[in-house]
Order: sequence, then structure tokens, then C-alpha cells
Amino acid sequence: MTIAEVSKKYDLTPDTIRYYEKEGLIPRVPRNKSGIRDFDESSCRWIEFIKCMRNAGLSIEVLSKYVKLMNEGPETAKERKQLLEGQREILLKRQKDINDTIDRINHKIEIYDDIVKGKREDFILEP
Repeated sequence: MTIAEVSKKYDLTPDTIRYYEKEGLIPRVPRNKSGIRDFDESSCRWIEFIKCMRNAGLSIEVLSKYVKLMNEGPETAKERKQLLEGQREILLKRQKDINDTIDRINHKIEIYDDIVKGKREDFILEP
């Protein structure tokens, strides 16, 4: 696949994909006889993984460390697992914060529903 096709498939800019490759987050992408990137299945799996992790909030630094450990082989499995567990804890905390915010918004919406329906007259200006 060309970089344009990969870009479209994963909704990433070509510059982002090149950056990921430059930073070593994607193993060196094979090239055709003309020197143009020719993304294979393995390259695409890496892009999909990196995109998922970035969308989850993982930093380039954490991902770089993870990929470095991957390249060092199976003896780094424990360290990679610990790295992912730490990131999971961060995401679970963020998920709790988001759920708390949704609960607060839902409560405010209920108040406004009551006001609109005339069931509540004690409208107070507060956040």
C-alpha cells in the first residue's frame, strides 16, 4: 500500500505516518524499486497499534520505550506488561473522571428538564 492509501485507511496524515516511522514507532517500512514506501501487512498492524495507543493518550515517549523493548525480544515481556499496566491505570482514572463528569452533566440536565416543564421554580445560578 502507498502512504496515501495507508493515510486514508487509518485517518492519519502522511506526515504523521512518516513521523512515526522516523521516531522508530513503526519498523522501517519496505520500499519498492523506486524507493517509495510500500506498506505491508506488518507495517499496517504497527500503524493500527500506534494509532490505538495514541488515541488512548499514550505519549510518544512511552510508545518509543515499548517498541524498543519489543525489539529487544521476549525477555522484555515482563517490563512491557508493566508498562501497559501502568498506562491502563492512567486510562481507568481518566475513565472515572469522565464518568463523574457525565454524571454531573446528567444531573444538571435533569434540573433543566424540571425547570422547562415547570416542575421547579427554585432556579439558582450556580455551576
